[in-house]
Amino acid sequence: MSQQKFWNSKFSRDGYLYGINPNEFISSNINKFKNDSNILCLGEGEGRNAIFFAKNGFNVTAIDASDIGLSKLHFRSIEENVKIETICIDLNDYEVLDKYDVIVASYLQMYKDDREKLFKKIEDSLEKDGYFIGEFFSTKQLNYNSGGPKDVELLYTIEDFAIHFNSCNKDIKEEVVVLNEGKGHQGEACVIRVVIQKI
Repeated sequence: MSQQKFWNSKFSRDGYLYGINPNEFISSNINKFKNDSNILCLGEGEGRNAIFFAKNGFNVTAIDASDIGLSKLHFRSIEENVKIETICIDLNDYEVLDKYDVIVASYLQMYKDDREKLFKKIEDSLEKDGYFIGEFFSTKQLNYNSGGPKDVELLYTIEDFAIHFNSCNKDIKEEVVVLNEGKGHQGEACVIRVVIQKI
């Protein structure tokens, strides 16, 4: 099944699968961003992070494979009176065309074998001093029932990030947190949190 079909089946349901509030960890880092930052949201789905940053005055682009997810983002952006550029594409096919001050991702499901290329694209897309900030399910999430894939190849370790982003400062932590993100993420979870800054 393609990424688009998989995520369209998830996002075609009523409401917002992961709620409308931004990821708490990502949004808590907003004070690091300069006022006119260009922000890229990867695997942005129905747009909860993108809407948050746009409402805070940033220039936001959102990428996702799901046209249904991006359509819901679009209609909500109209309701919120913000402008967000959307790109409907599988991240495996994404090409670096622009530079960004900030790139964010929450719970991006990317197979282990595909991550090296994606992480290189993220690094190449960052401006000097730019940030890549994200929260991802740890391989230890298999021990929890709060959401996320049950395929270990779609889960992450600290090492996945540590061995990449060689032109960056890296703050990578594994933590147990309590999620409250729509119907999709509820309860105790084991996550990897990254704050990576290009130098």
